[in-house]
Amino acid sequence: MTRQQHATTPTTTLWRPTGPEELELVRKSGWRAWPPRLPEQPIFYPVLNEDYAIRIARDWNVKHDGAGFVTRFEVESEFVARYPVQQAGGRTILELWVPAEELDEFNAHIVGEIQVVHEFR
Repeated sequence: MTRQQHATTPTTTLWRPTGPEELELVRKSGWRAWPPRLPEQPIFYPVLNEDYAIRIARDWNVKHDGAGFVTRFEVESEFVARYPVQQAGGRTILELWVPAEELDEFNAHIVGEIQVVHEFR
């Protein structure tokens, strides 16, 4: 698909709370891709709302990594529909579970750049 075609492709906005190490790998990708999962990370978890991402970045990433970041990115809606929405807790605790072995394909369907929208220290 050419970049021209992407302009008219419907997209879904996702967020991802992340720590400094993962964010550095995203930066090295030119803000275009998520890095491969580590062996103990069989699933990639983007979330469906900004508030949930903020809570994780602020309350978990800061405590464990010294800093937490919330990223926002767009994925082709038709592609992302293959991943059922998972409710991981309360009504607004919604995420997608992308198997690690599908992350390269997932990255290929990101439209535009991954953006940092919040930072916590």
